[in-house]
Amino acid sequence: MARHASRRHGREQDNGHGRHSGPRAMWKGALTFGLVTVPVALHAATERKNELTFRLLHAKDESPIDYKRFCEEEGVEVPWREIVKGYELAKGRYVVVTDEDFDKARVKATQTFEIRDFVPADAIDDLYFDHPYYLAPAGPGAAKPYALLRDALDKSGRVGVGTIVLRQREHLASVAPSGEALVLTTMRWAYEIRSASGLGLPGRTATRDRRELDLALQLVDTLAGEWNPRRYTDTYHDVLMDVIRRKAAGKETRAPKAERPAKVRSLMSALEASLRERPPGAKAAGRRPVRRAA
Repeated sequence: MARHASRRHGREQDNGHGRHSGPRAMWKGALTFGLVTVPVALHAATERKNELTFRLLHAKDESPIDYKRFCEEEGVEVPWREIVKGYELAKGRYVVVTDEDFDKARVKATQTFEIRDFVPADAIDDLYFDHPYYLAPAGPGAAKPYALLRDALDKSGRVGVGTIVLRQREHLASVAPSGEALVLTTMRWAYEIRSASGLGLPGRTATRDRRELDLALQLVDTLAGEWNPRRYTDTYHDVLMDVIRRKAAGKETRAPKAERPAKVRSLMSALEASLRERPPGAKAAGRRPVRRAA
């Protein structure tokens, strides 16, 4: 269940007045299950760091390129005050949707996330999970029911599922424990998930050589280890920044030669060669069960 988010990284700090202040909550309300109510605050669980952004420039003079709102029919630029939103019912046929229409369609904003079902954590396919948020206890008396729900979910191996309204949109969401925190993860609706049919996927009953499967399992065991996200780094970001700095300083940078994968005559020989190159590793204590599509 730690898949939903990592351990909470933001700790509240003393503001010098004897009280604690933390990051501002993006939503405050209550989480309910049965007749139990937990006052909670919703906080961002992720952040974008060191993300490289680029402007489009005119190659001739390196001037920034701007986008203009252009009317295809009249061939003129259109100011914002003359622009409306339209939904295309059919080719070339639109219905104009106004702010009043959007107001009529808005879901009634409530400050309650009601858990409607407790489902096995492994029953929900990863395709459904979208964006994680931390839930923090809010208000007097919230800590005890918060901890109770967190520990009950942890011991039962289940997640709570319900709906929540954020930014005037209703979202399917789940609540699961992650370390000491409860994490609410927005989810995709069933209609948003594409079917994998038509992709030419091999069936579960596809004929395979038992020896190949045994070798594949041995290879998996040689690579078995504990999950440690700090082991993985964004090397592309670092290399690209180095290229940018060197180019800005007028230094030359050469692209590394692309490595061609070795040609392997058969799947069996590839598995055997992989095992020969891998030093004996710690055996996996247990393989994670495969998630089933919901």
